Amino acid sequence: MSSPDKLVMMANQIGKFFTPQRGADPVEAIADHLQKFWDPRMRAEIVAHVAAGGAGLEEPVREAVGRLKEARGRLDLHNRLSDRL
Repeated sequence: MSSPDKLVMMANQIGKFFTPQRGADPVEAIADHLQKFWDPRMRAEIVAHVAAGGAGLEEPVREAVGRLKEARGRLDLHNRLSDRL
């Protein structure tokens, strides 16, 4: 199993845990888990996988990875603006 395949499997397992939970946004819960517990290299690789089409990812997981990408983009923008001050 290649690394992207393993990450897809792991991310989908996380999604299967959080999706049926009541009282919480599953996409937010998945994104939070990936942010807190996945190594930055793993997050970068799954974001790249989604950018390449995201084959094999369940929809809530794909959305959660999209939120990671958005949060990363906001952080990069913040850091660039802070560097100018």
